[in-house]
Amino acid sequence: MTKPARSWLIDFSILALIWGASFLFIAVAGQDLPPVGVSFFRMAFGALALFVLIKLAKQRIPLTPKALAHTFVAGLVMSAIPFTLFAYAELHVSSGLAGMVNAATPVMTVLAIMVAFRDQKPTRVQILGLSVGILGTLVLLGVWQGFGENDPLAIGALILATICYGFGGPYIRKFVSPLGLPNQVAVFLQLITATIVTLPIYLFTGPLLTGTPDWASIGSIVILGVFGTGIAYVIYYRIIDAAGSTIASSVTIVQPVVAVVLGMLLLQETLNWFEVVGGLVIILGAMIAQGRVRFIR
Repeated sequence: MTKPARSWLIDFSILALIWGASFLFIAVAGQDLPPVGVSFFRMAFGALALFVLIKLAKQRIPLTPKALAHTFVAGLVMSAIPFTLFAYAELHVSSGLAGMVNAATPVMTVLAIMVAFRDQKPTRVQILGLSVGILGTLVLLGVWQGFGENDPLAIGALILATICYGFGGPYIRKFVSPLGLPNQVAVFLQLITATIVTLPIYLFTGPLLTGTPDWASIGSIVILGVFGTGIAYVIYYRIIDAAGSTIASSVTIVQPVVAVVLGMLLLQETLNWFEVVGGLVIILGAMIAQGRVRFIR
């Protein structure tokens, strides 16, 4: 039984704003950092914020091989890989478009369950949501005209990032949740292991900076890490405790609106009509996959 809406609605609104705004901060930070640098600092600042919270709560951080192995995999598919892919893609596409593609995460989760986690049987409603979401993605990308002005590699990076998120959710549910770790400890381990692995890649595969950092880019990466990665997860799990995972996961349906509005207001981004229509169809598919719109009983 969920608690009254007032007990979690403020948290939900804050989380939608934080994660929706993260696409703006990625775009700004990416002006002076390479994609892997954005990913590294985002995870590092997020891990630091969670470490402080863990110490304040006097929680223990287990370092068993099993916990490290599973949280390492989760860190790769939920943080290191998709964070880098989104940062790369936003060098070539708008932050609003990236936010709308990210709305397909619940759809990709259904796909991951069908392909890699068959013990978690998808329902007919979820399969319908998957189909609608795929259709929406095709419309959003304007497949009848190729990729239009969008770089095919950037589009591929966005889709691969959402596939990672789709795979990561069921993986965490199957392998990380049974470890019984406090949520912020589990996320800290995910972030810190992914940060350690990403560091040598960042140091030895390219420039450490792609521009001269200013207060906008520095502030963006700090906010993206501390709030968009660390604090956001704490809020997310607090919503799960108060209202359930279904309501908590629906934040992915709301955050594209924030991403699009901020991109248009602050970065002067524009959208094509089919990107708007495709984004709405993706959101519809995500809502169907989550059981919020039902056509099959």
